[in-house]
Amino acid sequence: MSNWPTAVFNAMDIFSDEFRCITMDQRNANGGESSGPIPVDDPWGAFADDQLGLMDHLGIREFFFMGHCIGGCFALKVMERAPDRVVAGVLVQTVGHRDDDPDVMHRSGREVWAPELLARRPDLNMTMIEKYLYNLYRVQPDFVYSVSRDFARSCQTPMLVLPDETPAHPHQSSVDVASLCPNAEITVFPWREPPELKARTINRVRTFLRAHQLAG
Repeated sequence: MSNWPTAVFNAMDIFSDEFRCITMDQRNANGGESSGPIPVDDPWGAFADDQLGLMDHLGIREFFFMGHCIGGCFALKVMERAPDRVVAGVLVQTVGHRDDDPDVMHRSGREVWAPELLARRPDLNMTMIEKYLYNLYRVQPDFVYSVSRDFARSCQTPMLVLPDETPAHPHQSSVDVASLCPNAEITVFPWREPPELKARTINRVRTFLRAHQLAG
């Protein structure tokens, strides 16, 4: 949760004037305070179960899902698991597979995330971490890792995609989401600069959410 102020825009601050904004401390996230087992066998499913479990705990049936970075992968997995609960989604700078650097996410997990986690979790070891990262990023080494292209083609959830182009956020992944998902739309790119364009893009997100709030 501490990462929101460093995001490309702080959704919790920006949209809380109009929407009930909920975030969660993902289990075992660097900088977080929530720990738990490493769900080696089904990591993407475990993320979705955690997120849906929080909404169940809060008594919330239907909701919007805004996912920044790896949150785009989370969003699509929740749409797959609970298509009747996600009213609409916003995917910001989604993580995805890069043909020119296919191991970028696996490498980041091994070199950045794992050392900090292992330092505070003596019950874990690198063998477990390697299997976990393999199931996250190498079992389905295409698209956004968490779901298949076939699912994307069948997904009816309205989406707004804000693309990026960095090692972990390939532009092509955002284009693929917008192209494959029948009810997805995409913003201009780049949109982070100048400030006026970024502000208009954020306003487009607000307009998108309002429209689907009314539709719901």
